[in-house]
This record gives sequence, C-alpha cells and structure tokens, in this order.
Amino acid sequence: MTDGQKKPAKKNSLTNQRRSARSFALQALYSWHMAGQSVTEIDAQFRVDNDMRDTDVRLFSEILHGVAGIKSDLDAAFKPYLDRELSELDPIELTVLRIGAYELMRRVEVPYKVAINESVELAKKFGATDSHRYINGVLDKLAQRLRVAEAKSKG
Repeated sequence: MTDGQKKPAKKNSLTNQRRSARSFALQALYSWHMAGQSVTEIDAQFRVDNDMRDTDVRLFSEILHGVAGIKSDLDAAFKPYLDRELSELDPIELTVLRIGAYELMRRVEVPYKVAINESVELAKKFGATDSHRYINGVLDKLAQRLRVAEAKSKG
C-alpha cells in the first residue's frame, strides 16, 4: 500500500458502533419523552426489537439511562443558549441537545468537537431541515463554558 492510499475502513469500526449507539439512544429517548415509559422498559424493548450487533450497546445504555437520570441538569446547562423556551423546542431537537450536553458534561474522554459533530449528524438525520445549525450553535456555546481548557487549546 503506497502512502497515497488509505487503508480500507473496517466495516464495523468502533466509530460506527458508537454512531449507531447514539442513533438508537436518540430514538429511545424520543420514545421515552413522548410515551412516558420507564427507561428500563425502553432499553429492554430496543434490545429485543432492533438488531444491535453492530452497536456499542454499553454506550447506548449509558446515554439512555444517563440522559434520563440528569435531564433537569442537562436542560439547565443549555437553556441559557436557547432563543426560545424548552417547551417550544421540537422533541428531536430537545433530545439531540440533551445527548450532546450529556456527552459534554459526563463523557469528558470524548473530545468536545466530536460530541458536537455527532449531535449535528443526529440532527441532520432525524431533525428538521436546518435544526443541525441550531444544535451546533447551542452546543458550541455550552462547550465553551464546560470545556474551557480544551476549547482554548484547540481553538
């Protein structure tokens, strides 16, 4: 393989497994938000109803239970950067913001730019047309506050 050639990506890379986990977590949290079932029931239901062989199920469960467990803290963290009330947010936008805020607050091993980018990708896939721009702006402001040293060192 010459220097100009890239190695073929692994079909089931860790990045793809984590992306799948976030995608399932978004759907599960949306379901939790809309239906009001317990998080434990939704977790079990998703594991039965979905093929999660190519998913980081540990991360799926962590995000699902973690976001549900500190929902008020997450909402309070990004609320100052919203241009409207929480109740006026689309449920998908709200759920994506909660996942992004969770990763910024609790998963410090994930670089803040990765946490934001993954949330933006979720918004592009599941949200309204330009919701990804809104998500990016809110989470970027939150990251500047929560990850000060990291944000300054990476510009």
